[in-house]
Amino acid sequence: MSIQTITHTELHCADADKTAAGLCADYGFTAAEPATAPDGSRTIELRQGTIRLHLASAADPEHPVADYVARHGDGVAVLALGCTDPQAALERAERHGARVLDRDGALVAGFGDTALRFVPLRTAEPVPEPRLLDHLDHVAICLPAGGLATSVRFCEAALGFHTIFEEYIEVGEQAMDSKVVQSPSGGVTFTLIEPDTSRRPGQIDDFLTAHGGAGVQHLAFSTGDIATAVRTIRARGVEFLTTPGAYFDVLAERFGETAIPVEVLRDLNVLVDQDHGGQLFQIFARSTHPRRTYFLELIERQGAGTFGTANIKALYEAIKRHSSAASL
Repeated sequence: MSIQTITHTELHCADADKTAAGLCADYGFTAAEPATAPDGSRTIELRQGTIRLHLASAADPEHPVADYVARHGDGVAVLALGCTDPQAALERAERHGARVLDRDGALVAGFGDTALRFVPLRTAEPVPEPRLLDHLDHVAICLPAGGLATSVRFCEAALGFHTIFEEYIEVGEQAMDSKVVQSPSGGVTFTLIEPDTSRRPGQIDDFLTAHGGAGVQHLAFSTGDIATAVRTIRARGVEFLTTPGAYFDVLAERFGETAIPVEVLRDLNVLVDQDHGGQLFQIFARSTHPRRTYFLELIERQGAGTFGTANIKALYEAIKRHSSAASL
């Protein structure tokens, strides 16, 4: 059944054409010709590197796409998992308790209203050059309190994943638990996060309330040159979260030499972390979602296969600062 990769993500949108235009203009995606189904729903496929985003919208309020948007706003409704044997993957998931939503479509419930679809592996195709973004590195998913352990067990038993990283994160008086699960192939990585309800309500609680339950908080796109990607995308009008200068002041003490010079990181507000394999560089776009839930991340890995111990906290500190500023 081996799950190898995420072949595509299916996003449900209020206006697929408008969302597609923004992603093409800002992030450099290219769009295929839109398709209109007999039920009136509209779908547009975006491509860049091996990333495939299927954007769907529907005018009929009774349509499942429109219903999703009414409940959650624009968001990731389906993660399509490329498998060597989709039928075997579906059967394994069902044996381990997965709720089948559409047997013919090999669709099962995943995290809240974000479903999982088992699909054949995509035939290799040439990747056009040049490009800013290469592939989907990981998917971050917010879960209600008490949902983390259950979701990890589901990923391990039903999907065959294993846990590669875990961290308890404290930001002021709020805190959250996180675990990262990954397919044996290394091609699918989910960062799962739940709030610690013994502490003050915080950003994960805010997401769960605004989104209406569990769901995808962000997609992380891999790039081979994060400095160029950030400069290019920022010049197109995208705003990224900022980090206090003190973060960069201690990088030399924390890591010694960084693969990207500290002054470049400081200028671009790019975070750096490392694991046993090397370093990784991350930056998070400011959410433009009306509910301030979903956003995008850029990541460059130079040897690092997992995550370090500081960037997740730095992300949530940045979200807290920008949320506080937005509420003034």
